[in-house]
Parts: sequence; C-alpha cells; structure tokens
Amino acid sequence: MKTLAVPPTHLVTYRGFRAAFGSLSDTSKTASSSVPLKEVVHGIDLYIDEHEILALVGESGSGKTVSAQALMRLLSEDWISYPGGEILFEGRDVLKMEAEALRKLRGRDMGMIFQEPMSSLNPLYTIEKQLAESLMLHQGLSRSAARPLIVDWLKRVGLHDAEQRLSAYPHELSGGERQRVMIALALLHKPKLLIADEPTTALDVTIQDQILTLIKTLQQDLGMAVLFITHDLGVVRRMADRVAVMKDGRIIETGQRNLIFSAPQEAYTKLLIGSEAVPESPMLDGTAQEIVAVQDLKVYFPLKKGFFRRVKGYIKAVDGVSFTLRRGQTLGVAGESGSGKTTLGKALLGLEKSQGSIRIEGTEIHGLREDALRPLRRKMQIIFQDPYGSLSPRMTIEHIVGEGLLIHALGTKAERRERVLTCLQEVGLGDEEVLSRYPHEFSGGQRQRICIARSLVLEPSILVLDEPTSSLDRTIQFQVVTLLKELQERRGLSYIFISHDLRILRSLCHEILIMKQGKVVEAGPTGEIMGNPQEAYTQELLRTAFD
Repeated sequence: MKTLAVPPTHLVTYRGFRAAFGSLSDTSKTASSSVPLKEVVHGIDLYIDEHEILALVGESGSGKTVSAQALMRLLSEDWISYPGGEILFEGRDVLKMEAEALRKLRGRDMGMIFQEPMSSLNPLYTIEKQLAESLMLHQGLSRSAARPLIVDWLKRVGLHDAEQRLSAYPHELSGGERQRVMIALALLHKPKLLIADEPTTALDVTIQDQILTLIKTLQQDLGMAVLFITHDLGVVRRMADRVAVMKDGRIIETGQRNLIFSAPQEAYTKLLIGSEAVPESPMLDGTAQEIVAVQDLKVYFPLKKGFFRRVKGYIKAVDGVSFTLRRGQTLGVAGESGSGKTTLGKALLGLEKSQGSIRIEGTEIHGLREDALRPLRRKMQIIFQDPYGSLSPRMTIEHIVGEGLLIHALGTKAERRERVLTCLQEVGLGDEEVLSRYPHEFSGGQRQRICIARSLVLEPSILVLDEPTSSLDRTIQFQVVTLLKELQERRGLSYIFISHDLRILRSLCHEILIMKQGKVVEAGPTGEIMGNPQEAYTQELLRTAFD
C-alpha cells in the first residue's frame, strides 16, 4: 500500500505575511479619520527549520527587522498592522495569539539580540537585576535562586569576572561586554529560536569575531535555530546555512549559502555580492606635498582619586604618534575600540588638548590663539560616524549645510544658497526642494551625503572621517566610498579615514596606521601592510577582517 508523503514541518513559517504602518488598533480612531496604510512587507513566504541558521539580508528599509520583530509581536500595534498572511511558530499563528500566550513565547521559546545593546539594556538596572527579572517572570525563581544561573550564563558568554560584574550598570561595560550580556539575556531559557538583529554592526572586527564565534558555539550546544539579520555578506558566509535576500518588502531569492554566493540568480543579489569585492589599494605618491605633519603627539587624560581629586595617573589615549599626510591622498587609522583612533582625529582638529607638534600646511597649530586658528579650521573638516545624530533635527538642509558659511561670514544670503546647492549637487542631492527638507526625511546614505556636503561647503583641504560608513549597509557604503574617491580626485582632498573596517581602508587608503592602546604598532603603504603584516596584532586584525 502506497503511503502519502507527509509535508515537512518547520519551526517557523511565514505564509503571505504582510505588514503596514498606520494601524487602526487605537479605538479612538474612526473610519472617517483613518490613518492611510503604508505597506512595508508585501506577502512574503519564508521558513526556518530547527537547528539551522537562516541569514536574512538586504539594505535598510527592505523590511528585515519588521518581519523579524513581527515574529515576537514587538512593535506597537498602535502604529503597525498585519493586513494579511500568517506567521506560524510550531504550528501556532503568532499574529492571532493573546497577550498571555505571547508573554510565555517571548524570552522562553524565542530570544532576541538587538543591534545596539546600550539602548536595549535598561540604564537604571544592574546587570544582575536585568537577567534576574526574566528568570523571575518565566521560571518563578527568587533573586537568590536566580543568581547562580546568572553567573553561570555570564561565564558561558565569556564575560570576565562575572560575579564582580553583577552590580555593574550597562554604561560601565564596553560594547563587546554589553553584547555578551544581551546574548546571556536572550539565551537564559534555552530558546528554540534566537533572532539576532545586526548584533555585530557597531563592534570592531576582533570583538565581532568573538561574538560571532560565541553565537555559533551556543547555537550548536543548545541545538537552536537562528534568524540572523545582517547586511554584511562576510558574516553570512561565516554563519548561515541558508540565505534569504529581501528587497523592498519582498523575498526575491532564497537558497543554500554556497549556491547563493556561487550562482546568484537575481540582479540585486549579484549587486550585493559585487559590493563585497575589495579592490587593490591605491598607490602612494611619495613626491606629493606634505599637508599634515605630526610629531610625537600625545593626549593624556588625568585619573583623579580621593577627596581632593588629586591626579594619581593618566590614561594615555594617544601616546607618541607621528605621521605625515600628503595632498590628494588618504591615511587610514585602524585598531580596536579604545585604541585611540577617534581621540587622534579630535586632537588634529584642536577638539582635544594635546602635546607634540601638529603642522597644517607648514603652520604649527599648537600655541595659536583662537582668532589665528579659525582660518585653519576652514581647511579641516570632520564627518562623524552617525549621520543622523550629527545633523540637527530642527534645521533644514539649507541651514545645516550653510551654517559654516554663516559662521565664517562668507558671501551674501543668495551666494550662500547657491554654494549650498552646488555642494549638494556634487554629492548627488541636487534638487532644489532638498533645501527645505529636514534630516528625518532622508535615508541613512542620503544623510551621510548631506554631512559630506556640509564639510565641502567651506572648501577644505583636509577631511577627518570618523567611522563614516559603519552604520550604513554594504551597498550604501560602496556608494559613499565611491563618492569620496571621486571628490578626492576632483578637489585634491586629503583624508584621514578612521575605521575598524579594514576592507574599506584597503580600497580607499594610500597609507595606514595600526593603533593599539594609544600607540602606532605598524605603519606604511596600505598594500604592504595588508599584504605582509609584521606585527602579530596586525595579523590578527587582518585575519578577522578577511577570513
């Protein structure tokens, strides 16, 4: 007798799932005052099997996070609705669950690691209290009974001095330590599914390597499934069993990891993979004019203790750094978090007090009065890591980009407006209607272009770029780096590019400094450093970045 094949069952199944912003769940809203719906996920079909890692990839705004958070119903349904489809977890439709059933599901059967642990952990609670709260809620444990389990998990995720850290607050931990606490919080109840939403984006390469290794090890030990959301295809290669590619709210391609990378079918998937390619480093021209010369630069922060706050020592954030930067070329500064990269950039701009010699186009800036320093400030501009945080939400783009012209009293109002528009056109935002808009109306990549225009409007010769692409998708990173190369060639700009992303540094930089604990451990032409690193620290950085 022939038996019928039983269709495979999955741990998670999305069937025709749709999501839209502008929910009508608020009972105060009536049909006559309905909120127009903006659909952001358009009927996706997707599954996750037990014990597998599925990577969901795509650029910002593609619907990845909305789809993942809908699995736990984390978004407020006052402003999001699910007009169609279903999400099944072990055969039960999450979208139809009552509040009590959802509470049991969250944390116990599903855990989630968010992108930014500092904003995900309660700043008013100690580490012990945050983890104990979950154990008390889901397992009914007392505070004293929960403590041994908390310590065990903190040790398991590699947090040093776990027992001593129980009384610490999130701000007292490093980025990597906070992410370890988030992993412990997500896995306390040994969930069947872990959702990891860009868990390593804000971390430097060595910490990222540690966190990825930890997640992979715990996934295998606990036998759980993982939904891994990322835009970094290097992470996908390392972590995923299967890959789903998302664009504009739709799943456009799925398949086994090796097949997706070796034979992508969709043009967008090919673009994502192509943006991962690392071109050869530009050649250094040793005859170009020296525009910045730094000798024995030091930035020390005093450690004060006791009732009288006497100085007991110093944190040597930058400790005897020397280098030169030539016109039209890029100097990369790499190293782990806390190595002194950003402090070095601030010292060059006079934003941190320093000792040593800094010469800008032959002029020593140490000892200059403010009125003498101001013209030099026009020559040196900075672009920050977070474009949204560095743009005033209350100012229009015209005022943001033109603020430097106003401060330096350059041109009439009409001339300033024309110059602002020209710079916006140069970075690919040329429509005049852009001038009256506000930062929140733009994407992350567009906001970073606005930051670049704001720096260019004063016609500087030097740009300090502090992690300018770390918060952007890989395809947008590629666009921004291409733009920076074009601007450098067109204007003869010199860049100091601070980053922990060695792939970007390799493609953009003529020379590179590798920093550790405030000191330069290796320096030279980028091609030589990348091709034949001499120091063990540099070798480890390169291994974690390119393996």
